[in-house]
Amino acid sequence: MTEPGPEEKIDATFRNGSLTAAGIILGFSLSFISRWVSNPNDWSRIDILPMLLLTVGIALQVKVFADLLARDSLIAAKYDRSRRLFLIGLGIVAVGNDILGMGKMPMLG
Repeated sequence: MTEPGPEEKIDATFRNGSLTAAGIILGFSLSFISRWVSNPNDWSRIDILPMLLLTVGIALQVKVFADLLARDSLIAAKYDRSRRLFLIGLGIVAVGNDILGMGKMPMLG
């Protein structure tokens, strides 16, 4: 795959679809952490790692969402960077989502 030129732009419609998808996934990520935090079970030290991963991943997703709302996000290089950061944030949330079974707090009840 070739690198985009410094002034190459993407179509606004394409960016808008990505913005919608990022917003929906961000909403799911926020609901995971909200459900986990509101769980009445006791917390332990081992719960810090998944919570930290969720927080970092969600922070990256929020940053990307804000970046995609910026006017210059139509520049292909900036869009590609935002897309990569979003996928990294999504991966971090997936790892923190108790997939590894590290935390004692059950995610889904």
